[in-house]
Amino acid sequence: MDQSLSDTGWRGSHQGWLEAAYDALLESGIDSVKILPLAKKLNLSRTSFYWFFKDREELLAGLVSRWRDQNTGSIVKQSEAYAETLAEAMLNVFDCWLDSRLFDSKFEFAVRSWALQSENILQEVQKADRTRMDALASIFKRFGHPEISADVRARTTYLVQIGYISMQTKEDVAVRMKRIPEYIAIYTGEIPQQRELDRFYARHGYRPG
Repeated sequence: MDQSLSDTGWRGSHQGWLEAAYDALLESGIDSVKILPLAKKLNLSRTSFYWFFKDREELLAGLVSRWRDQNTGSIVKQSEAYAETLAEAMLNVFDCWLDSRLFDSKFEFAVRSWALQSENILQEVQKADRTRMDALASIFKRFGHPEISADVRARTTYLVQIGYISMQTKEDVAVRMKRIPEYIAIYTGEIPQQRELDRFYARHGYRPG
């Protein structure tokens, strides 16, 4: 008990340091993710950092792991979710674009900006892109599309969303929701059924006007 209180009290915690690094990355970029500024922000000593991380590189690796697990992991998981139709399967993926607990767009932008400064992070991003597009392509293959069609449709679906993030596009939720059936129709060649849309809207607390 005493040891537990000590490790998570005046020394902070592993999660606390990682959360501070995440906030700094999103607010000011990778150059702001440094031990001393984080310690000051947490009102902790610099040496307390080393109870939880070997060095700054290990902290940065923790950020990459968090990004990979959340953003790439969610796209893969949603791509594999049960669906009766291709349109419904794509709506499962669209959950990622509307729920930051699944896919953190600000985190995505920050990591992609970081990749402009780091060859290693660029390789991580490129690997993630391949994994995500492969997951999306698997949806189309599951519903009978040949490989080339699945590949192109997956790329179209994914690269449009990355464009939204890279351009930092802001849309009113109601506007985006009205566009989603058309996006689904373009990406899949299927018009989503009303019951599929109703379930999707309900998941996101949206009521069409």
